Amino acid sequence: MTHPPPSPPPRLPGARFFFPPPAGGGGGPPPPPPPPPPQTVLIHDGARPRPGAALISRVIDALSNADGVVPTVPLSDTLKETGDDGHILRTLPRAGLHGAQTPQGFRFDLILGAHRAASEETLATDDSSLLETAGHVVQAVAGDPENLKVTGPGDFARAERLFGARLPRTGQGFDVHRFGPGESVQLLGVRLPHGQALVGHSDADVGLHAVTDAILGALAQGDIGQHFPPEDPRWRDADSAKFLQHAGAMALEAGAEITHVDVTIICEAPAVAPHRERMRQSVADILGMPVAAVSVKATTTEGLGFAGRREGIATFALATVLVPNESA
Repeated sequence: MTHPPPSPPPRLPGARFFFPPPAGGGGGPPPPPPPPPPQTVLIHDGARPRPGAALISRVIDALSNADGVVPTVPLSDTLKETGDDGHILRTLPRAGLHGAQTPQGFRFDLILGAHRAASEETLATDDSSLLETAGHVVQAVAGDPENLKVTGPGDFARAERLFGARLPRTGQGFDVHRFGPGESVQLLGVRLPHGQALVGHSDADVGLHAVTDAILGALAQGDIGQHFPPEDPRWRDADSAKFLQHAGAMALEAGAEITHVDVTIICEAPAVAPHRERMRQSVADILGMPVAAVSVKATTTEGLGFAGRREGIATFALATVLVPNESA
C-alpha cells in the first residue's frame, strides 16, 4: 500500500482559489486555528451505495468499546480453493469466516497512525486490516446482506433489482372553484383570457390543486388543505405552482417517482383545447417530468349542473407514483 504525498488540487476551468495572506502581513487578520481532530471516524467504500441507518448506528455504538469496528456477514457458501487450471485443490472450512463490509469505524488517531506507518510491503485490503496489523482491538458487528458492493456487471443488475423495487400507487384529486369578477382564468399554470375569474384563497388554479391532491393521495400524505390551510394568510393569492412543487418535493424525499399525470377539466368555457400543450408543458416543468407523461383533457356536462350553468370549473386528476417497496 503506497501513500504518495498530498498534491494541490487540479485547477479546473473557471475555478478560483483564495489564498489568505500570511499571518502578520497583508494587513488582514491571521487565519483561525484549525479545528481539533475528531475522536472517531467512519470510513466507507463508495462501491457500497446503500448502507442502512441501522448498520451505521451499530458501528458507531460499538466504537465506544473498541479501537475499530467492522460490520461483517457470515459466509454461507462452501469455500473451494482452486489451482490455476481451475481444478479444485481442497475444501476450506467456513466456520468463523465472515465477509467484511463498510462503513468501518475507528479511533481517529489510531487509524491515522496506522496509515502513516504503512509501507509498500504492507498487505491490506481494507482499513481495518491496518489496525489489526498494528495490534489494536477490532470488533465485529452484524452487517447487512443488502449492503451490496457494486463492482461488476452482475452487481449492477442485482442492485437495480434490490434498490429499484418500487410499487405503483395511484392518487386521485378533485377540486372545484366558482366564477367571480375578473378577466382571465388560471388553469394548470396557464392564464386563459375569459370574461370571469375563478375565486379562491390562492390563485384558484383548480387544475394544479387537483394534481397536487392526486400526488399527495398517492403518497398517503393527506390533502392540499392540510399542507396549505386556506385560513393561513401566507397563501392568499399564492401561486399554486408552489403547492404542486411541494408535493413533487415530498415524492422525491420519499424516494418516489411520479411517472404519469392525467387531468380532466370540466367546464363549458373557456375553451381548453387551444391551450392544451402549454398546460401539459407547465405541469411537466413544475414537476420536472417529461411532457409525454402529462395528459390534459377537457369535457363538458352537456349543460347539466353548476359547470353546465357556467358557474365554475371542476377538475379531476390522477397521478401514478412509484413508491419504495418497504417490504422488498
